[in-house]
Amino acid sequence: MKRIIALLSFTAYISVLMAQTKSSSIALQVKINDGILEGVNSSGIKIFKGIPFAQSPVGDLRWREPQPVKPWSGIRKADHFGPRPMQLPLFSDMKFRSDGVSEDCLYLNVWTPAKTTEDKLPVLVYFYGGGLMAGDASEYRYDGESMVRRGIVTVTVNYRLSVFGFFSHPELTRESPHKASGNYGFLDQAAALKWVQQNIGAFGGDPKKITIAGESAGSYSVSAQMASPLSRDIIAGAIGESGSLLGRPMPALAEAEQQGKRFADSLAVKTLAELRKLPAAKVLEATKKLRLGSGAIIDGYFFPKSPVDIYLSKQQSKVPLLVGWNSEESNWTGILGKEEPTKINFTKAVQQIYGAKAGEVLKLYNPATDEEVKAVATYLASDRFMGFGTWRWSDMHARTGAGKVYRYYYERPRPATRENPDAPVAAGAVHSAEIEYALGNLGTNRVFDWQPEDFLVSEILQSYFEHFIKTGNPNGFGLPEWNAVVPGKPAEVMHIDTDTRLQTEKYRERYLVMERESSK
Repeated sequence: MKRIIALLSFTAYISVLMAQTKSSSIALQVKINDGILEGVNSSGIKIFKGIPFAQSPVGDLRWREPQPVKPWSGIRKADHFGPRPMQLPLFSDMKFRSDGVSEDCLYLNVWTPAKTTEDKLPVLVYFYGGGLMAGDASEYRYDGESMVRRGIVTVTVNYRLSVFGFFSHPELTRESPHKASGNYGFLDQAAALKWVQQNIGAFGGDPKKITIAGESAGSYSVSAQMASPLSRDIIAGAIGESGSLLGRPMPALAEAEQQGKRFADSLAVKTLAELRKLPAAKVLEATKKLRLGSGAIIDGYFFPKSPVDIYLSKQQSKVPLLVGWNSEESNWTGILGKEEPTKINFTKAVQQIYGAKAGEVLKLYNPATDEEVKAVATYLASDRFMGFGTWRWSDMHARTGAGKVYRYYYERPRPATRENPDAPVAAGAVHSAEIEYALGNLGTNRVFDWQPEDFLVSEILQSYFEHFIKTGNPNGFGLPEWNAVVPGKPAEVMHIDTDTRLQTEKYRERYLVMERESSK
């Protein structure tokens, strides 16, 4: 009954909002610093797509810091998404609406419910996931309309990926005014945040109330922007979904330069000028044979020192953080591979991964029977993939930051697909499963056979996001009370599901062991 009441209340709430937006006048032309934009109207919401926030990073601007947009005259149509960044087709769940794929990709999109420029509405800037190798701001699951109907100006941002976004080379470092190279994708995000700060008032947003959010590589990016002096003072709040850059050591510039030099040599070019003249498709294709590293590096500019040191020295953004991860970020095969899930095989696999430290790990990940191996191996695989890094971010910011930290654990499994309703489903919430729930976009994904319980979970999670973006605190009427993490005490974690509830964390010792390993 409570679920039915919640769903009915949600339906009534949306009906009121729609009635309010339909009755308001909509001005589709907006003047920003670079010129006049003309957007589109969608059921009372103003949408501005494909807005350039930097010059096209092509030709001599390939592998340079994003450059300011050149102002335009007349009215620029903002009625379609710009191209997505250069990328290989890596993930089948990415459904794009973008205008093809191109190096000319530095565009963002704005959804706004504001009636006037004086509305001063809170702003959400969302960074997509995809391992810093794929993704795009036009994906259906990141659509801003649902958040906008809750009174939040919503922005999605493109940033350079793969070799175009994360590539170091000695020549690039020498030519840089900052004597740095590598983190171009992060520099794009920082440039977009500066653009939002300078221009969002024209869309009715409050430049002093910008919350950044993202999932996976997007969450990793949020932790990065919080650490960088280029962006950390722009931010009023942060949301991280499954991922942070605090999970493993980050390579230094010199190491990344040598890796980049090997990549350039593989393309049989002798100079940076020649490398910049190569077709983008050829450069991208070469990454299939010689992949670069994990992306981010300590470049001395975007990151003046290691992010861990930045957080430990209390130099990150002094903002509230809502952060968490999912119950099945990876599954048991991430540990056992093709081996049978038995205690013997699990022990062997852990010994192979951890060597002399395996005994300490096996004390904490200890299946009592063969039947428990799949579950325990899933815990370990999930923690290694996303859980530990996200936990460490939340724990470190709670100890060294100035804002409160709210930690969640997302448990709602996706339902069966429409095409195969009888096929087995995941036991837990897989990596990226929460995105459509959190942003209110279940309806944009027709793959799964969503049930009323899914819309209930979406209403709960999105409401937490809404309140956090508006106030820096996720709590609100009708929601289970969510307490912030208290340093020095066992954290209270909000478990998100149909029975959403606050619980004291159980596995802190696991993450402390991983933290000791990551620090060596």
